[in-house]
Amino acid sequence: MLSTPALVLAMMLFSLGLVGLLSRRNILYMLLSLEIMLNAASLAFIAAGARWGQVDGEIMFLFILTLAAAEVSVALGIVLQLSYRFKTLDADAFSEMRG
Repeated sequence: MLSTPALVLAMMLFSLGLVGLLSRRNILYMLLSLEIMLNAASLAFIAAGARWGQVDGEIMFLFILTLAAAEVSVALGIVLQLSYRFKTLDADAFSEMRG
């Protein structure tokens, strides 16, 4: 049962990412926490696929990897624009935006 330690690790990584996402106010730290959560989900899919002997876990990993790459490219562009406009990366400072 190789997948049980991997699932425990995925659960711990997801919890760590969730705590980091909820406790930090810096946008970059929030993005890093989100990436940790995505990697934990990927690890859980791979462990479940290995447990059942299916390739579905690896396919989902590729989808999550693609999603993470797209998320990073868009989010870093937004972070650069917000830091240029507001001169800070604090998430509370962005509540002054008009929309």
